[in-house]
Amino acid sequence: MISSIEKEIVSLLQTSDKKAINLLYDYYADALFGVIKKIISDEDTAQDVLQETFVKIWRYSKKYDANKAKLFTWLYRIAYNTAIDKVRSQKNKSGKEVQIETSSVYKLTSNALNEDVLDIKKHLNRLDEKYKIVIKALFFEGMTQQEASEELDIPLGTIKSRLKIGLRELKKIYNP
Repeated sequence: MISSIEKEIVSLLQTSDKKAINLLYDYYADALFGVIKKIISDEDTAQDVLQETFVKIWRYSKKYDANKAKLFTWLYRIAYNTAIDKVRSQKNKSGKEVQIETSSVYKLTSNALNEDVLDIKKHLNRLDEKYKIVIKALFFEGMTQQEASEELDIPLGTIKSRLKIGLRELKKIYNP
C-alpha cells in the first residue's frame, strides 16, 4: 500500500515541483546512501554519487511510472546504477595511464602528419548537423557515448547510429 507521503512525492515529481526533492531527501537519502555505500566504500565519493543520484532523479522525474515500480524501487535502481557507473569510470581512468617512455607522440616528424586530415573540422561542416554534433561531442569534446547521449538528450542507440553514419560520410569525403 502506498503511503500518503509517497503519493505526495510522486505528485510533486510529476509536476516538477522542487518540494519533491526536499521530501525525497528527507525520507530516502539515508537509505539510498546505504545502497551506495555497499558499492563504494570511500565516504566522499559515496556522497558525490548520492548528489548525482538526486540530480538524475530530478532529471528523470517525469519518467517515473507508479504502475511499473514502487517509488523506492525506482530510486534504488537510480542510486545503484549511478554507483556502479562511478566504479566503472574510476576503473577505466586508473587503467589508462600514459606511459611516456613508450609513447611515440614526441617522435612525430612533419612527414608523419597526414595533411589531408588536418582540415577535418572544415570537412565536418559538410555533414548534416545531426551527425556533426555527435562527432564533435565524441571526438573534440572528449565525451563518452553515454555522456553525449545524456548531454545532447539523444538516445544512446541514436548516438551510435549517427556516429557510424557520420564517420561513413567523412570517409566518403576523404576517399571519394
